[in-house]
Amino acid sequence: MKKYLLSFLTVLLPILTFAQETTPEKIDRIFQQYTGWFVDAIFYEIPFSDKYRIPWVLIVLIGGAVFFTIYFKFINITGFRTAIRVVRGQYEDIEKHGADTLYGDVTPNEEENIIETIRDDSADGEVSHFQALTAALSATVGLGNIAGVAVALSIGGPGATFWMILAGLLGMASKFAECTLGVKYRDVGEDGTIYGGPMYYLTKGLKEKGMKGFGKVLAFLFAIFVIGGSFGGGNMFQANQAAAQFVKLFGLEGSNAAMYFGIVVALIVGVVIIGGIKRIAKVTEKVVPFMAGIYVLGALIILGANWHLIDDAFALIYHGAFSGLGIAGGLVGVMIQGIRRGAFSNEAGVGSAAIAHAAVRTKYPASEGIVALLEPFVDTVVICTMTALVIVITNFDGAFMQYGVEIKEGVELTAVAFDSVIPHFSIVLTIAVILFAFSTMISWSYYGMQGWVYLFGKGKTTDLIYKLLFLIFVVIGSSISLGAVINFSDAMIFAMVVPNIIGVVILAPVIRRELKKYQKAINIKHDALNEGADDLRKHM
Repeated sequence: MKKYLLSFLTVLLPILTFAQETTPEKIDRIFQQYTGWFVDAIFYEIPFSDKYRIPWVLIVLIGGAVFFTIYFKFINITGFRTAIRVVRGQYEDIEKHGADTLYGDVTPNEEENIIETIRDDSADGEVSHFQALTAALSATVGLGNIAGVAVALSIGGPGATFWMILAGLLGMASKFAECTLGVKYRDVGEDGTIYGGPMYYLTKGLKEKGMKGFGKVLAFLFAIFVIGGSFGGGNMFQANQAAAQFVKLFGLEGSNAAMYFGIVVALIVGVVIIGGIKRIAKVTEKVVPFMAGIYVLGALIILGANWHLIDDAFALIYHGAFSGLGIAGGLVGVMIQGIRRGAFSNEAGVGSAAIAHAAVRTKYPASEGIVALLEPFVDTVVICTMTALVIVITNFDGAFMQYGVEIKEGVELTAVAFDSVIPHFSIVLTIAVILFAFSTMISWSYYGMQGWVYLFGKGKTTDLIYKLLFLIFVVIGSSISLGAVINFSDAMIFAMVVPNIIGVVILAPVIRRELKKYQKAINIKHDALNEGADDLRKHM
């Protein structure tokens, strides 16, 4: 540990010196010069009329979500109850040992890639279903739920909430599909370490389809994009926003305070990510429920205090969703803002969550896919909707926001909404922002490292180099404002959509087979237990 931290500080000092001597404006200008074309290409908006434009990447995300929803027969609805049972451990026995072993299923195994028997005749994996879910949630639940919702409402009005919820519900099917593949095609190291995610199912899965070269190209692109996204949107942006909130909370001034804050955060993040996914999962399974619980509790207090306005808020949301309420672009403009917020918040279709979910302990890939569909529900349908309701209810008189006029500082607006009912809740919100940022960083460090390992090979040295770089970017992100760098990293995150959606659509039949296999295993257990209960009653 000491050697690790010493290496970090040795490399960090000269970089910080350069960062402080070079103005943010100069860095922004240089970065914009070389990467602006990529950002413009990823976020290019297709003009459908003079009034509204739709980002092409949004069309791919929602188009994929609609396809998966229909193809898997509305798994986002039919699989919800099963997902709760899986997280609670109701099927842990068959996932560890297999239904055939425990309940006498003698049907031959149809799969050649999933690991059915290993050293101890139990399932591979490093974390539980709940830990995998919280690790993935920690990467998506964050500033988008607090600041992003406020920005979406400022542009699209209350009606954006309706379309945001719809995007969350559709995204559940995308998460199910990609996370099933994440487990199905993962690699297992000799020491039991799991390597998974789109890089592996694009390579292995498309090879099975006779598209080996195409799969390698897609996997290579995804690995590059996920590394870039981990350093930027999953790291520097989070560190920057957390540092800004910390400095504002304590009334500190100057970049030095932000830099010291960044160093402390980097050290804490370093302690967590050194331990890999097991330690990350242990931290996120505590941090995510805690921070989400505090935020949701605050929202519930406000909604409880204004319970008589909730039906009016939903009426405003419904009416605004189908009328536009004078918002620029009308109905379509409202729809775009809501769907955009929902899709960008839960990252369904991006492929990042499949990396975390791949580490779960199970013999049935579809079991984790079913668990993963809870993620967009929690992130978008629950947390984002609560934020929207709080803002709509506290802004009935237009006290702090005019719909249709875009705001830039979403956290501040959400803080005003909460403070209007719970005095000084903005302090708690600041703590939540810092915790959200911290949890996002540790999860994205794992995502980026998986891409790094895929490109540069597995080993302790490879891991160490990536983790040192990641921690350095935490400090840099806290210390200076890098608008162009953040734009570029965000573009890389959403560039992940392209290779991922292509691969998941092609491999949809494989996912359907895995779903049927898991459903059969569940039925075998239920039938065996029912038969046992019948036998017991006969002998009573």
